[in-house]
Amino acid sequence: MPDPIDFYFDFASPYGYFASLRIDELAAAHGRTVTWRPILLGAVFKVTGMKPNLEQPLRGEYLTLDAGRIARLLNAPFTFPDSAPVNGVAASRAFYWLADEHPEQAKLLARALYHAHFAEGRDIGPADTVAEIAARSLGSLGIDRAAVSAALQDQSVKDRLRAATDEAVERGVFGSPFVIVDDEPFWGWDRLEMVDRWLATGGW
Repeated sequence: MPDPIDFYFDFASPYGYFASLRIDELAAAHGRTVTWRPILLGAVFKVTGMKPNLEQPLRGEYLTLDAGRIARLLNAPFTFPDSAPVNGVAASRAFYWLADEHPEQAKLLARALYHAHFAEGRDIGPADTVAEIAARSLGSLGIDRAAVSAALQDQSVKDRLRAATDEAVERGVFGSPFVIVDDEPFWGWDRLEMVDRWLATGGW
């Protein structure tokens, strides 16, 4: 079996959100699976010296235009949250709490968090909000708010997120989304077509 495709993203990234709507389906068409890996771009930016796109002159204004345009292209539910760029620490910790033993549940949670943020405009930064969304989306699987809230304060969960972000930097990840196919890196939502072609042809 070929190795899974690595999908790095930050919950604050609208481009990561758009990629999340398609990446698993794209990979499955080529007989591949996807490992989702949320990271904190704030830590990455300390290495690159960049600022969040929304805080950059001209680029921030373009981002708000571009995100809406992509949403219309995909017919995807979208609203630009007032809380953007959101702090994704709690959301990412909740993901990694589930990911190792229950990767599909973790993906369900990531999708629910992304939807709450970019489709409903909710601020998913507060731990209480993350716990509420997790309980609502995964309650049928026995996940409750108290368990999520406790996990967010667990040192091993905190360390897991930190290690994931450090590993991403070591692999050359510097943005969201960032897809790695068999050590071949692709940055940006608009590179998914290239990823599709790469998988179909074996590269060029």
